[in-house]
Amino acid sequence: MTMPPLKHILEAALLAAGDALSLEHMQSLFPDTDRPDKPRLRAALLELQQDYLDRGLDVVEVASGWRIQVASGMVPWLSRLWEEKPVRYSRALLETLAVIAYRQPVTRGEIEEVRGVSISTTIMRTLQDRGWVRVIGHRDVPGRPAMFGTTRAFLDHFNLKSLDQLPSLGELRDLNELHPELDLGFPDTADAAGPDSPARESTDG
Repeated sequence: MTMPPLKHILEAALLAAGDALSLEHMQSLFPDTDRPDKPRLRAALLELQQDYLDRGLDVVEVASGWRIQVASGMVPWLSRLWEEKPVRYSRALLETLAVIAYRQPVTRGEIEEVRGVSISTTIMRTLQDRGWVRVIGHRDVPGRPAMFGTTRAFLDHFNLKSLDQLPSLGELRDLNELHPELDLGFPDTADAAGPDSPARESTDG
């Protein structure tokens, strides 16, 4: 059987996986005698990425690897495929997430000091349940408060390879400016339930 072009194999694998694949995982698809090295895989992925330009799908690299996803410009039309409304997050939750992302490792008390208000337990639980935030240690002070940091799932969700891709604080003049960079998709105002209302459940994990 003739082996198809490498980029076609990778394209099929990314579509079948339905999630990001690391280069190591892609290598495992091939027998030891014909296993492409990482530079060759990356070259094929970049070529595939060019093939997808100006189409309804994008080939992107995130923290967990590479994936094929819907192009951001298609979202307004595809959103009509689902009856459930897109998840909306309160401004308080997004501010908390932003503080953690930019100041990590950071304790709950330090987050509250930055925001100037107390943080509801629901917000911290929601961020951890979403897999965006986790405890990464404890501050060596009386009480040993937990220190929080973002996760690889946070990077994947917002199409980031690393925290270095976050806009700098100098560029970020307003929380709403996170939207184009991170595709947060949150409204200009907080949810009607109040500034510390919990995020509604989403079906995207």
